[in-house]
Amino acid sequence: MTQSTIEKNRLFFPFMAPIYACGAIYCWTLIRVIIGLNLIPHGYPKLFSEGRAEATAGYFSKLGLEPALPLVYLVGVTEVVGGIMLVLGLFTRFAAAAVVIFMGFSVFVAHWDAGFFWNKGGYEYPLMWGLIALALFFRGGGDHALDNRLPKTF
Repeated sequence: MTQSTIEKNRLFFPFMAPIYACGAIYCWTLIRVIIGLNLIPHGYPKLFSEGRAEATAGYFSKLGLEPALPLVYLVGVTEVVGGIMLVLGLFTRFAAAAVVIFMGFSVFVAHWDAGFFWNKGGYEYPLMWGLIALALFFRGGGDHALDNRLPKTF
């Protein structure tokens, strides 16, 4: 018995096997693209909206993150450029590692004291995105990433 036969025989609904197989081809691409598309609009205002970088720097200063303004630009670049890299699947592991680091700081520095739940300012949301980025770091961008066209990858 082949692996695919075993899996199909283990399904409660064996007729779903072709749908699962088709979805498996695109699942990492979907995850990678969604993460990237969610990051870009968070970073764009930090870099391109008047006064937004300074306002965010004030928040960073309250958290004790100094030098605040350069850190805001670093976060903004991570979100915009890293998000674009994730959408394209280009240098996926590098971009995912940057997101993991950024989200780790967000969890432990900015949101930890507020508890778990995001609707109360907690760390739920950045923890989720950080862990998904960590999975991308380990797995890579999937079958449809531009990384696959490079002669070598990270």
